[in-house]
Amino acid sequence: MTRVIVAAGGGGDAVAAAMLDAALYGGETPAMVLTYAWDRLLIDPVPGPRGPANFTGLRPLTRSVRTVPADATPIAPAGSTLPRLAAELRQTFALIDPHHGAEGMVRQLEEIVQYLEPDSVDLLDVGGDILAQGDEPTLRSPLADALTLAACCELNFPVRLLVAGPGLDGELPADALRDRLGPVALTLTEEHVTPVSSVLEWHPSEATAMLAATARGARGLCEVRDAGLPVPLTDEGPTVHEADLDEALERNQLARAVLATENLHQVEQHSREICGFSEIDYERDKAGRLGSRPAQTLAPEAVLQQLDDFESDARSRGITHTTFRRLTEAFGLSAHQSQDLRALLLSSRPEQYQAPLWRIPSEAQVIRR
Repeated sequence: MTRVIVAAGGGGDAVAAAMLDAALYGGETPAMVLTYAWDRLLIDPVPGPRGPANFTGLRPLTRSVRTVPADATPIAPAGSTLPRLAAELRQTFALIDPHHGAEGMVRQLEEIVQYLEPDSVDLLDVGGDILAQGDEPTLRSPLADALTLAACCELNFPVRLLVAGPGLDGELPADALRDRLGPVALTLTEEHVTPVSSVLEWHPSEATAMLAATARGARGLCEVRDAGLPVPLTDEGPTVHEADLDEALERNQLARAVLATENLHQVEQHSREICGFSEIDYERDKAGRLGSRPAQTLAPEAVLQQLDDFESDARSRGITHTTFRRLTEAFGLSAHQSQDLRALLLSSRPEQYQAPLWRIPSEAQVIRR
């Protein structure tokens, strides 16, 4: 059985696609996962998605599509998690190149379908912002999802839209998505997380980390992103819903607007007009700020004191969990220091690791420490 899973938002959705592939289909014949090389600034210091020209070692699959093998390398200063995903997971990863707009992505999808003749094509989004209208004030990254949705709707092949972990991307609350979701296709469990557990030890995706954590039973309120956004961890977290693809396109103003785009600049302009911003502009601004900020030293005693202060403040706001990405940014550390921070925390306070999240201890637990 040949399957294609299109990861709507990039690296994190690609990890979730591998999890879902094994959960839904058993993983005996791993799927082809089409995904952006777009890991945001903690991994990739260059704003926006990467294209084929940003790698060496990609392998041609069709005229417009390249697969990403384990020995592929992003060309500095760009970075990408895709080669490491290819090394650690059984799925084959193919690069979605959005630089020729929705029309270019449709060509890539058509070539994949013609070449593989798959039994199914699933479009997966973690969190559910693909079901947005486009003008909601809580949206932070609508461009990638809208562009993927537009391309999949133009494909002359049935595409099933799946939303995993409604609300876990911190953009649209689960309550706002409830009437836009169809039936539950699957509720993830700890067993389903096992195929990607090694990846979750290092991959920076916060939404997929929370998806895995809720599948393992984590409940509470998780603080994410540089802005410290609180995301509820509930029984809805590990569910995977079907949703109507045509209804999603009809609702999503940005997706409809980008249907005829021929380059990424046009997509960005539509995003600015409809959503009020382009997420790539945000990355450009943030990259400029990070580039001018001196790197902090990871001094263990100082970091653990920062952690105590962070946790005390988080407890006062009802936060029960956070991500290592959030801690890295809150402490002013660089991406290169993220794994060192993780190692320090796990060796110092291993009881607080609720994989793959960091658990904020209660006041009583702190007193007993």
